Amino acid sequence: MPTHFINHVPVGVRYMLMSAFAFALMSSCVKLVSTYGIPVFEIVAARAVVSLIISYADIKRKRISVWGNNKKLLIARGVAGSLALICVYFAVATLPLAEATILQYLHPVFTALLALVFLRERIQLSTIICIVFCIVGLLVMVSPGLTFDSTAALPWLSVTAALLGALGSAIAYVIVKRLSSSEDSSVIIFYFPLIALPLSVLFLGNDFVMPDTEALLLLLFVGISTQVGQIGLTKAMQTEVASKATAYSYVQVVFSIILGWLFFSEIPSIWTWAGGTLIIIGAFINVFGSIKFKKLKTSQAS
Repeated sequence: MPTHFINHVPVGVRYMLMSAFAFALMSSCVKLVSTYGIPVFEIVAARAVVSLIISYADIKRKRISVWGNNKKLLIARGVAGSLALICVYFAVATLPLAEATILQYLHPVFTALLALVFLRERIQLSTIICIVFCIVGLLVMVSPGLTFDSTAALPWLSVTAALLGALGSAIAYVIVKRLSSSEDSSVIIFYFPLIALPLSVLFLGNDFVMPDTEALLLLLFVGISTQVGQIGLTKAMQTEVASKATAYSYVQVVFSIILGWLFFSEIPSIWTWAGGTLIIIGAFINVFGSIKFKKLKTSQAS
């Protein structure tokens, strides 16, 4: 991709693309480590421990308070994000990677609607077109599998968990956007594992499984990749309107298809490739729409 074009891509979009790739890696690691018999709540707890240590160290490096200013909203963000994470991990562990990602990635639609209602954000035409292209792309990818013969093969508990994860993620994103005006990104990220750790330990109970070396390394990478994803997400929400930033998170679907093929020998069908193409087209429409909008604002200001 030409450097000239990359320089015109909004910073928030770059952060969201980085976040999407990191979360795709995280999903692959979650699916891999679940094959070692590690319970979902233990995976969430391990991810929270890694993230808590990294976030705390980053806050201390910045020499700011770990507790932030708007504690109630920070706790709400932590609760919403933690419950969404549990649902997403359960869906990833019990569904094929592509299907789990597709179902969970309805959250940008929820985010755009919630941002419109609660943040009073105007949705640009390019973002609307992007969302439409992405939704159509997702439908093209999933519709061949949503026939009367194969729907029963998908566990409804897992499907419901994926959808609840999407809604919870959207709620968390909107709260992050509200907090971004008063809180440091490291503090916002810190509250996520701060809530997720005790919550996951409580639900885990006596089901703890001692991981071997390979499983332990995978758990560590789950935490690291999720932390990178969280940083990218938080930075994106601070520098871009919520609906536009999360529209690009659909690219994680494409990343997940590639990783699913590499790690789990999941061969994408022609419908998957067709849907992925529509998603990429939608992302480019959003990029060019953002560039055109910024140029228009600049010319109006001058």
